[in-house]
Amino acid sequence: MHDNKGPSPPAPSDIRLRKRLDDALTAPHWPEGFVMRPFEHRDAQAMHALLQEVFDDSADGPFDEWWERVSGDAEFDPDLCFLVIDGKGLLAGVALCWTSGFVKDLAVHPDSRRRGIGEALMRHVFLTFRDRGAAHVDLKTNTVRNTAAFRLYERLGMIPVAWEG
Repeated sequence: MHDNKGPSPPAPSDIRLRKRLDDALTAPHWPEGFVMRPFEHRDAQAMHALLQEVFDDSADGPFDEWWERVSGDAEFDPDLCFLVIDGKGLLAGVALCWTSGFVKDLAVHPDSRRRGIGEALMRHVFLTFRDRGAAHVDLKTNTVRNTAAFRLYERLGMIPVAWEG
């Protein structure tokens, strides 16, 4: 799921979803053999590679250009980039969020899917933003190309909102 920054209008099947952050949030459950850890600068290349593999669209361009755009964005905060590492020390999942409470990218490696990593990452994102005083978390997804992700977001209580937020 890529963010909706930039000049291109959303596709008809793109949707903006929102999770209101109330006291009823559930803590994440990390699958056995997987751990979440904070982002470190040395993780940037692996994160880019995972996003390229998962989204398979080369829209982010080469690493240097992508990293300059991401790290140079006014909404980038390395403390809002959450990594899930597998038992071999490889990047299994990532949630890259903007300071505005927007999930820019959520990706789980194909070999690590269907284990609850995406759900755990999103639950962690919700708690993090609630602790920062945010009222909600938003993201953009495509209901046709990302049906599994869309079902996950619905299960987590995310609801459609207007593009303007």
